[in-house]
Amino acid sequence: MMKFSISALKPKKLIAAAACLAVLSSPAIAADKVYKLKLAETWGANFPIFGDATKNMAKMAETMSNGRLQIRIDSSNKHKSPFGVFDMVRSGQYDMGHSASYYWKGKVPNTLFFTTMPFGMIAPEQYGWFYHGGGMELMEKVYGKFNLLSFPGGNTGNQMGGWFQTEIKSLEHLKGLKMRVPGFAGEVMAKLGVKPTNIPPGELYTALERRTIDALEWVGPSLDLRMGFHKIAPFYYTGWHEPSTELQFLVNKKVWAKLPADLQEILRVAMRTAAYDMYIQSTHASGENWAKMQTEFPNIKVKTFPTEVMDALRKANDDLLAEKAAENPLAKEILKSQADYMKNVRVWTEISDKAYLDSLSVN
Repeated sequence: MMKFSISALKPKKLIAAAACLAVLSSPAIAADKVYKLKLAETWGANFPIFGDATKNMAKMAETMSNGRLQIRIDSSNKHKSPFGVFDMVRSGQYDMGHSASYYWKGKVPNTLFFTTMPFGMIAPEQYGWFYHGGGMELMEKVYGKFNLLSFPGGNTGNQMGGWFQTEIKSLEHLKGLKMRVPGFAGEVMAKLGVKPTNIPPGELYTALERRTIDALEWVGPSLDLRMGFHKIAPFYYTGWHEPSTELQFLVNKKVWAKLPADLQEILRVAMRTAAYDMYIQSTHASGENWAKMQTEFPNIKVKTFPTEVMDALRKANDDLLAEKAAENPLAKEILKSQADYMKNVRVWTEISDKAYLDSLSVN
C-alpha cells in the first residue's frame, strides 16, 4: 500500500500544474480510466458560498483532468446526515466530504483547532500557517489515524458574534442564555454561564423563532441576511470567536491512494483554489449585504460586547487553552505552533494592514 507523507501533499509550483495539464492533453491519457468520486456536504442543496465552493472544486477537477476525475456532490437533504460527514468519509460510504473541522470535537477533540480559534489568526495569517507554518502536517497527524486527509476548504473571514433577542449589557445577561455556538467558542461561553448547542444550518431560524435558543452565531452578512435572523433577533454583535473560519475538504485516504499521481495533484489544486475563491466570495458578499443592512433594514442594531464581557471571554479562553494543552501532548503541540506563528506574523499584520486602516481614520 502507498505510504502517506505530508511532503506528497505540499503545494507544488504552478508551473508543475501547468506541465501536468500539458501532459493531460495527450490523447492517450485523455482516454485513460475515469475516476468517479462521491462527496457529502454538511450544507443543503444549492446553499450559497459554502455550496459554491464544492461545485467550483468539482468543476475545476473535471476540467483540469479532461474528464478523468468526476465528483458527484450529495447535499445534506440527500444523505440526511449533516453532522455525519466525518464518519461517512472515514468508512468509505463517501469518498470526500465538505464540512467544518470543529464539528468533530466530540469524536476527536483535536480537530477543533483547524477551523478557527477565538482571539486567533485572521484568514491570511491562518492560510500562511496551514501552507507554510506546519499546519498541514499537524492536521495530518490528527486526521491520518482515522483514514482521512483534511484540506482547507474555504474561509468566511472574520465572523460576527451573533444575533441576540435581547441586548447583552453585562455578564449577568449571559448566564443561562441558550445559544447556538459551536467549536471552542462554545466552551469559552459555557465558562460564562451560556448554554451552548450546535444545530444544523437548516434548522437555525426555526430554533430561534420558537425560542428553543435565545441567540445564535452563524457567519456574517454574506450568509446571515438571507436567513432572516434580523426579523426575530435584532441585536447583531461584532465578532471575537471566529476570526478566520476555515471549512474543510475531507478525503478518504484509501481513495486518495488509488488515484494516479497527476489526479491527486489536480484534486489538491482544485481544492486549494476553490477554498481561496470562497474567501474572496465571502468578502464580496459581506460587503454587499452590509450595505443592504444599512439601508433596507435600519432596525438591525449592531453592537459590540461590553468591555467587562470581552475581558471575561479572553480570560476564559486563556484558561481553557492552558487546560487543553495540559491534557493532550498533540493539542499542546498544535496550540504552540499556532501561538508561535501568530506572534511572528501578527507584527507584520499590524504594521501593514492595521496601520494602513488606522491611518485612514486619522483626521
